[in-house]
Amino acid sequence: MTISKYSFGIGDRFAHEGVNQLKALIKAEEKFGVHFTPVWNKSNREHTIIGTEPMSTRQEADAAVKALGYKDQYFCDADHINMNNVDKFIEACDFFTIDVADYIGKSGSLEERYLPAVREAGKIYRHIAEKKGADNFVTEVSMDEVDVAQTPEEIKYILTELAKEKVPLQTFAPKFTGRFNKGVDYVGDLAQFEKEFEEDLKVIAWAVKELGLPANLKLSIHSGSDKFSIYPIMGRLIRKYDAGIHVKTAGTTWLEEIIGLSLADPAALALAKKIYRNALTRMDELTVPYATVIDVDKSKLPAPEVVDAWDAQTFAKTLRHDEVEPLYNPSFRQLIHVSFKVAAELKDEYIPALERSADVIGREIEANIGERHVKLLFS
Repeated sequence: MTISKYSFGIGDRFAHEGVNQLKALIKAEEKFGVHFTPVWNKSNREHTIIGTEPMSTRQEADAAVKALGYKDQYFCDADHINMNNVDKFIEACDFFTIDVADYIGKSGSLEERYLPAVREAGKIYRHIAEKKGADNFVTEVSMDEVDVAQTPEEIKYILTELAKEKVPLQTFAPKFTGRFNKGVDYVGDLAQFEKEFEEDLKVIAWAVKELGLPANLKLSIHSGSDKFSIYPIMGRLIRKYDAGIHVKTAGTTWLEEIIGLSLADPAALALAKKIYRNALTRMDELTVPYATVIDVDKSKLPAPEVVDAWDAQTFAKTLRHDEVEPLYNPSFRQLIHVSFKVAAELKDEYIPALERSADVIGREIEANIGERHVKLLFS
């Protein structure tokens, strides 16, 4: 299968926002003139925490497409899979993010550091191809969840070896310089990021020409939710080099759900506050699995009794990612980001609240995807 030039990963923890997400991308295309192929993504970790199966994501995507009469391509992503869990995604998915970051060595030559990871990617790819058929899915290789960014020379080596393994990857997710924390802006040197991103685009173009990798091979930006300061940089450079891009926004829709709930009605606001209160008492449990992609300053987290006194607008403004809003609190936002487990445990309250608040939540999702993501890339 061949994915289009621009694609947008839309995570949806509770599989209730498919229509809203797709509607947001359709409206963004109408407004900004850029088509993004929707890719619904959900990792094995998220399925395990919430208690869902990959087929639920497929059903959500199919239902959204049918409801809106959508005629273009769309995909379901087995996000960050490995050999231990890939089989449960075979039937439901047609996009596979093969995560081999754990196989990257800490030191030594390029071969010593990266060849084990490349060979594992080849092994997983061939397993999927045998089970599903090589023409029935899109392959992404992910090496982003490591501590140190890969240099252009390292990416060149990785792609060369992937070509030898005959892995027809269409998107590649490297580790970039800086912090790509969940749901908040990029933290790092913007000039250095721009330099690296441009060099990586050149390597991708080289790999297509010299290695025979798929002509639409493109960079994939993981934890791309809300990296607003680098979006104009990426947009300018992909236009300069006529390159594609895949932006993966995993948990931002879940945050928009909480914002929407806080604004919908008093009962929904009380539920949002309850989720925060519970999360605050379970910080280590919730944050440790995401330690490499969040930076929560405990001293900046408001006490639950303070939050209990907030009105709807105060809660929403504190959580919504708006850098010019004085109430915006990145630590509050990041803690909520990793607290979907609490909502899953309260599903008998949470799911009905989502359903009765669908219109309000939809407006938040539309603004987030269109005005805060697509617009910054292509305005």
